Amino acid sequence: MRASAVKGWITLVALGATLLLSGCGPMQVNLDGKTMGTSYSIRYLPGDDTPSASTIQAEIDKRLELVNDQMSTYRPDSELSRFNRSRAVDTPFPVSAATAQVVSEALRINRVTDGALDVTVGPLVNLWGFGPEGRRSQVPDAAELAQRRAWTGIDKLAVQGNALVKHIPELYVDLSSIAKGYGVDVVVNYLQSQQVRNYMVDIGGEVRTRGLNGKEQPWRIAIERPVSGGEQRAQLVIQPGNMAIATSGDYRNYFEQDGVRYSHTIDPRSGRPVEHRLASITVISPTCMTADGLSTGLDVMGPERGMALANLLGIPVYMIVKTDDGFEERYSEAFKPYMNKIL
Repeated sequence: MRASAVKGWITLVALGATLLLSGCGPMQVNLDGKTMGTSYSIRYLPGDDTPSASTIQAEIDKRLELVNDQMSTYRPDSELSRFNRSRAVDTPFPVSAATAQVVSEALRINRVTDGALDVTVGPLVNLWGFGPEGRRSQVPDAAELAQRRAWTGIDKLAVQGNALVKHIPELYVDLSSIAKGYGVDVVVNYLQSQQVRNYMVDIGGEVRTRGLNGKEQPWRIAIERPVSGGEQRAQLVIQPGNMAIATSGDYRNYFEQDGVRYSHTIDPRSGRPVEHRLASITVISPTCMTADGLSTGLDVMGPERGMALANLLGIPVYMIVKTDDGFEERYSEAFKPYMNKIL
């Protein structure tokens, strides 16, 4: 999967959001590679019966390729691409259990976020120039917007066992807001099956950690300060513990026309890029798939509605909000235990 539109699946569009700060000790294994149009970094301490690093990496690459073959909108023969091309309505389209699981979680988070996470907004994402159709030279007109909006809506999508069902032929599903996090969970599940109990898995800025690093210290992850360009600076350093962390925002993936800045994050209610002042939002959750989806949904909701929901549901959330004087940090009650600021 390559950079997709709802969240900026890969590359710098994904908001990187994390920087590895901990060094490596003599026992720590470091694996780096490419997947989904971005890079991955995996750090772990092998157990007594853990296979060699080369075997581990080969198995990880195989599993991530499978996720691409299932859920990428950039691969024409993926399960999701074939479902999107299908014109059959109200007819179960068989998919893998993995694809059905990810779509089901996206539907659940859609309900939790009052419709803010909507994996059917792909036609709108493409219309605004942030998807496989490529960049546009101008802002879409009202007629184009109305047509694409008619093609979207979570009520037009259903999961029936290991099958997806569309209720209109034009329905197009884009899992970029959640499937990268699922890929992190896939890697974690494999590592745990190989007696690995201490690890840090990062795919394009979506991270899951457990235990200690090679220096026998907790993994420390930095939330990136929202500055444009290639500069990376830490806004906050946290120790996630045995949790996953995902970040969404608009400060890297956008375009400007006639002095107006258009974010890659699309609001399903209007069909237009969001217009609030939330620059970055970080969510902590037990699984990276859920953290990934929630970070997008709460990002769409904006700083006030998103924070209210986070406090209502006890979700650890950290926001960086644009103000007239720069940036302001806000965090939910559940995030307070993670506040360990960088000096």
